[in-house]
Amino acid sequence: MAGEEEQRRQFSGFLAEIVSVNKRQKTGVSGEIYLVSAQIMEGNDKGRIIRRTVLGPIKVGDIIRLPDTSREAREIKVK
Repeated sequence: MAGEEEQRRQFSGFLAEIVSVNKRQKTGVSGEIYLVSAQIMEGNDKGRIIRRTVLGPIKVGDIIRLPDTSREAREIKVK
């Protein structure tokens, strides 16, 4: 029982599915951070599509866990 409760606490947040990945808009020292559009799958904002930055390799259809759904990433300026 204690293990399940600890796991639930560790993975708190909201599930979101990646809808689109904008590979032209990358940031970070070596371009490892991507700007993605994610559709919220649970909670009060279910169905809402928000823009977030994600670290590491990502593709359309991946499921990610977001700590909150109120913040939205600004658009990355490509030079």
